[in-house]
Amino acid sequence: MAGFLFDLDGTIYRGNEMIEGALDTYNWLIEKGHSVVFVTNKPIQSQEEYHAKLTKMGFRLEVNQVVNSCYATAIYLQRSGNEGDRHYVIGEQPLKDELSQAGLVMTEDWREAQTVVLSWDRQFTYDKLNRLYQAWNNGARIVATNPDVTCPIDGGEVPDCGTLIAAIEAATKEPITEIGGKPSKLMADLVLSELLKLPADQCYMIGDRLETDILMGNRAGIPTVLVMTGVTTPEMAAQSDIKPWITLPSVKELPAFLTNER
Repeated sequence: MAGFLFDLDGTIYRGNEMIEGALDTYNWLIEKGHSVVFVTNKPIQSQEEYHAKLTKMGFRLEVNQVVNSCYATAIYLQRSGNEGDRHYVIGEQPLKDELSQAGLVMTEDWREAQTVVLSWDRQFTYDKLNRLYQAWNNGARIVATNPDVTCPIDGGEVPDCGTLIAAIEAATKEPITEIGGKPSKLMADLVLSELLKLPADQCYMIGDRLETDILMGNRAGIPTVLVMTGVTTPEMAAQSDIKPWITLPSVKELPAFLTNER
């Protein structure tokens, strides 16, 4: 038995359109007795919403088979912060819900914050950017959910959390290094130890983005599979220092590859 970590956007679907062969590959893996977990950086939907979306597409799975960057960030904050820390959140409701469920204290006043949690926020404004900067200037650390610059959707891409990270890095002249989601090794360790319960070399990480999916797998010692159905182009893959173990056109080809590998 092996464990499989699949990215979602650009790997299993784009927007609301499932990528050809994704469901067949999932069913084949389950029938073979393998374990599958979906790991996504997209922080604007809850685990329940992801579960509902995948179920509607025909996937038979449990809610805990989806791990998003909101959950991973909440765990990171639990483990790296101090008791009583207050968190000023720039992000959407699923993130706030996840932090609340983890017992973390949130504040609406940036002046009180020991931590600013920065995430994809579709209502992001200059005022929010200024509060973020002022909180940092007041001594708060900045923890981001995910570094993705864009998110693939039907017909293209839209700006993601990484774009907001770039804005605050330009102001502070310091990189944001604390990340809850991919490529953080924390997310990989959570999935390996708490869900798949398998060593890294008995698992595969499948995704479309080099700097998150493939980098996380490489850092954690998980064999990585790059698929070309998302944001990475052949030119980008050739020029990048981040190299996958194997590259496939899409998840549709994964069963044949695994069969031939043996």
